[in-house]
Amino acid sequence: MTLAFPNPSRSFDRARNAVRFTGYDGMFEVSFFVDAGVLARSDTELRQAGAPETKFLSAFDALRASIHDAARKAYSEGRRTFYILTAADFR
Repeated sequence: MTLAFPNPSRSFDRARNAVRFTGYDGMFEVSFFVDAGVLARSDTELRQAGAPETKFLSAFDALRASIHDAARKAYSEGRRTFYILTAADFR
């Protein structure tokens, strides 16, 4: 099976300082987190302390295609319980 993202839901996880989203490999659910620093690279307002969660979610939406591509690549390199995507995953 291949990794798909049929559910567009995402949420901000304050504890991880990341946006959480889910992918599916057939019937298996796979959790992903995109580090907030990755999203802040594209928006100077997000680099400031205390940026609102809604801004991070909007940045995620704008970068969704490339985030999904990075998630597929990370997933193809080895199956784990969850994945944290950092700047290194987007090079």
